[in-house]
Amino acid sequence: MSTENNKPNEGEVTGDQSQTETNRSPSNAEDTVPAAASASNSPSSSAGAASAARATSGRSAADDTDDDDERPSGDMDFGAMLDQYEQEQAAFQEGEMVKGTVLGITERGVVIDFGFKSEGVAPQSDFTENGQVTVRAGEEVEVMIKSMDSPEGYPVLSRADAMRMRAWDDLEQAHREDTPVKGRITERVKGGLRVDVNGVDAFLPGSQVDSRPVRNLDSFRDQELEFKVIKLNRKRSNVVLSRKALLDEMNEGRKGETLNNIEEGIIVEGQIKNLTDYGAFVDLGGVDGLLHVTDMSWGRLQNPAEIFHVGDTVQVKVLKFDRGR
Repeated sequence: MSTENNKPNEGEVTGDQSQTETNRSPSNAEDTVPAAASASNSPSSSAGAASAARATSGRSAADDTDDDDERPSGDMDFGAMLDQYEQEQAAFQEGEMVKGTVLGITERGVVIDFGFKSEGVAPQSDFTENGQVTVRAGEEVEVMIKSMDSPEGYPVLSRADAMRMRAWDDLEQAHREDTPVKGRITERVKGGLRVDVNGVDAFLPGSQVDSRPVRNLDSFRDQELEFKVIKLNRKRSNVVLSRKALLDEMNEGRKGETLNNIEEGIIVEGQIKNLTDYGAFVDLGGVDGLLHVTDMSWGRLQNPAEIFHVGDTVQVKVLKFDRGR
């Protein structure tokens, strides 16, 4: 056998060479594959290369998509912030009554947490009586929202306005349900008296002060009494009260019992309802009696107001009683 026949032809690969190529390191294999793919002109090799390219391209697109999902969007964040701001603004309206907790007292005023993202401030004067602040940190208070966006950057609150609104609500309910309200008589005005009902000014006509005509209206100043609301117009801030209507209603129930028990010569207890120049009218329980000025004292008395005041409790003797009247 000729030695030349055993030599490999040019371009042929021997078994040992094939094994050697197979045992090459992975790094060398990776370097060889692209070269073989580019050198091959067969359709199958082209299809494989295209498939590899598409797979690589697909992985890159997926990775890019995942990166886009994970990357926060500035537009979406701004939109969410805008929605949250609008919702917070819609939750609180100017003129609304809210309850909050006092956080502290500063130079700006009373700082109150009422559930908004920032605290509100009410004037100290709203919580001051006789020069002393009457509220402390931790107390719950009811206030009105005056403004949600002040130049100082915080909501402006008012307790005084809240109390007035609450007083108007109570007055409307009392007028609707015909129930009494309490008020303090502050001063005498033309035609009657001015009454303060929890911050709301009301008018008490002179004819409605008592069941009987009252000549000295000043004697009722600074007294806290109960009244019926006989007229109310919230839009015009007009409130008219009547003490007479309340007294007549109360006296009607006691009048029958008093008439059955009263008789001449007995000593009864009553309350002074009104003072005049000639004496005092005493409520004996639904029935009024006149205590004449000459029967008030053993000595001479010029003015009944010198020894008696409206509301005083006195014991008197019934000198004369006409049951028929």
